[in-house]
Amino acid sequence: MDGVDVADAADVADVAPTAGAPMRPASSARADAGGRRPRAPHAPPAGPGVPERPPHAPETGRARRLLGPFHVTGVFWYRFHGWGARFWPSSQMWMIITFFTTFFFLTLINIRGAVGHNLAAVLGRCGWPRRQLRIYRTMWTFAWCLTERYERLRTARPFHLHADGIERWAELCGSGNGFILVTAHVGNWEVGSMVPAAAEARPVHVVREAEADPQAQEYVAELIRKQGGGLYITHFAEDPRLGMLLLDALRRGEIVALQGDRPRTGGRVAGATLFGRPFPLPVGPAALARAAGVPLVPVFVFREGRRRYRVEIRPPIHVPPAAESPAGIDEALRQFAAELERAIATEPHQWFCFRRLWR
Repeated sequence: MDGVDVADAADVADVAPTAGAPMRPASSARADAGGRRPRAPHAPPAGPGVPERPPHAPETGRARRLLGPFHVTGVFWYRFHGWGARFWPSSQMWMIITFFTTFFFLTLINIRGAVGHNLAAVLGRCGWPRRQLRIYRTMWTFAWCLTERYERLRTARPFHLHADGIERWAELCGSGNGFILVTAHVGNWEVGSMVPAAAEARPVHVVREAEADPQAQEYVAELIRKQGGGLYITHFAEDPRLGMLLLDALRRGEIVALQGDRPRTGGRVAGATLFGRPFPLPVGPAALARAAGVPLVPVFVFREGRRRYRVEIRPPIHVPPAAESPAGIDEALRQFAAELERAIATEPHQWFCFRRLWR
């Protein structure tokens, strides 16, 4: 059960220059345009002596330190899951899904509490039995999405996808320009992010947060390299050159895919709300879109059955230049927050957030 891949634009606001301009901080560009806006707040630092990890990383506690690679975030479970998805008979996959969903439901107490708390913001408060049912259903759906992720990466089993908003997709691809697919930890985002490379034969640059276990990261990266056929390029968010690499790719007319719902530790964030509660979003995706002059395209991939997915392509979000609208990034992120809220409300048990968001 890994699902801890977090991706953003690596805080490109301070490294992505506009076309033909020298590289300088975006905050300077806003000041030159007459805007006197303070810098966006930063996500809390990890603290002295504590390894940096994303603010929304799963609740782990002491178990991770005790179990090491055998913890749920360790490489053992990644390899085991990949092996099972490849060799276990597809018609009997429900057996292993049921067993491990129940096992993790009973043992991952911190994650169980986080899921229940977060869903209360979406579905309202409820009694203990119904709360447990919500949590189990979410973990069950996650197990299916994760298993089908490995089936996608390690087998030739067919997947069936249909898209809502296909006319938007045709218009975006027909323009020949680059664009940014921005999604969230909802449904099976990785299955959807592979579609452009396969269907359009266009390079797709996918940004991922580093795994908690470096060996697990290496394992996943190797699987993606084998499956991508050279058109599906994975980047990890700690790469200091990431902003410039993505900017160059967009200017070549290529596609960038990332998750815009989780800030990096110490990264710049903008205030937004989710279900009436504060929900800071990373500035990076909107800053990258502004620097490249491309739209943000919200995309969500919902599971509808065995290897069946519905891809929702939402209206593009355009980030105006700083000279036209100093607050353009904040407005774009508010629009994305509204799209994210709509997606979660549509399929609340496909919202995979395993850390308590609100205290």
